[in-house]
Amino acid sequence: MPETLDTHSKALQLNLDKSIFGSFAEIGAGQETARWFFKVGAASGTVAKTVSAYDKKVSDEMYGSQSRYVSRERLDLMLACEWKQLLDQLEESRGAESRFFAFANTVAARNFAGTNQCHGWIGIRFRTEPWQEPSEIILHVNMLDPSNALQQEILGVIGVNLIYAAYHKRENAEVFLSSLSENLGSGRLEIDLIDIAGPALAGWNQRALNASLVLDGLTEGVILPEADRIAPPGEVFHKKPVVLEPGIFENFESIHREVLTAALQEIRQEAETQGQIAAVGLYCIAGVDRSAAHAPQLTNLLSRVEQLNRSGAGVLLFRHKDLYRITEFVDRYTNAPLRFVMGLSVLVKVLNDQYKSLPGSALEGLGKLYARNVRTYIYPTSLHALQKELPNSEADSWRWQDMNSSNLITADELQSPYPLSHLYQYLLATHFIVPITRLLSTD
Repeated sequence: MPETLDTHSKALQLNLDKSIFGSFAEIGAGQETARWFFKVGAASGTVAKTVSAYDKKVSDEMYGSQSRYVSRERLDLMLACEWKQLLDQLEESRGAESRFFAFANTVAARNFAGTNQCHGWIGIRFRTEPWQEPSEIILHVNMLDPSNALQQEILGVIGVNLIYAAYHKRENAEVFLSSLSENLGSGRLEIDLIDIAGPALAGWNQRALNASLVLDGLTEGVILPEADRIAPPGEVFHKKPVVLEPGIFENFESIHREVLTAALQEIRQEAETQGQIAAVGLYCIAGVDRSAAHAPQLTNLLSRVEQLNRSGAGVLLFRHKDLYRITEFVDRYTNAPLRFVMGLSVLVKVLNDQYKSLPGSALEGLGKLYARNVRTYIYPTSLHALQKELPNSEADSWRWQDMNSSNLITADELQSPYPLSHLYQYLLATHFIVPITRLLSTD
């Protein structure tokens, strides 16, 4: 197993390589990445310039006016400006011997009141050979530490990791991600997007790279859209109503697209969503974690994502299998309504779960699932599919009314065993559980 280098060793190794030379532009949480290169010594071998255009007017003078200062667009402007300036000043004098880089970040670390979203964009534009066309790696990160000082510290670590991995850990995506995640600790920082381009990364599969962020536990979830450029969940969900259809999707059927479309139509018509931004509708594959039992293989997972994307919707890959964790995740980014749309067999599985990892067991789990403004739209399920989900010990306890002519059971026809029946009837009566039959019939 290869030796893990600490941040000090990585920065020093980069400083001692006279061919690696570049600039640092950091906005929002100090110059924490550049500080490592000065701290370890021999910085003159690597650092051409460091800058922190912290004031908005100064930043606008350098990089152009922008409505959002912590954004992908801002980072792109910073990298373009710093790269051009680096080449204008140094290409002639040392271009033949240097592998230039421009490193930049724009972040929002914890404010004094602790009321802001703590996240940032980090990127590097770099050459692996003199005169070569540049390559580029962009990250979006969420800082999870409780204090500004700790967030600054971890930003310095991820910055050094990114530069080091760009130059020394490109054998394959797995090696790169392993190096990128070193020395980050547990629960301090999420990486929920990687965007790559350029000859140094030719042949890398960007969707596989982003899916691996979830598989390897570097983030709770990533979104793989059907067509547009990949964006972080915080940007996709920001202040929007959300509809998620969870499932395994080994065999995609037209009903999956139909119910997602019907659920989106329903949420648009709800009085509470009038005047809000258009809802986001996504399929959701949960339980995507290499350390979990029965975790999917990357190739199989990407095959399912591709099939779902072809149906016209994006996919949320989520690390945990529990739906209540998805509620907590989405709530980080929006206060608008959240709707799950699922078959009756999935609902039975949710209700049967004992939630043993929670002190309050099933009551706590369901309470977290239906927190704030959450409902589950339930579409009919065949008797065969339903019976597959019922544990043998409980199969005789569940009842249903006579099935309709289509041989399907609806949510309001299902009768759960005592004492769960009281809770089930409450969830139906209060519209936490909504049979979707009428939605499909009026489509």
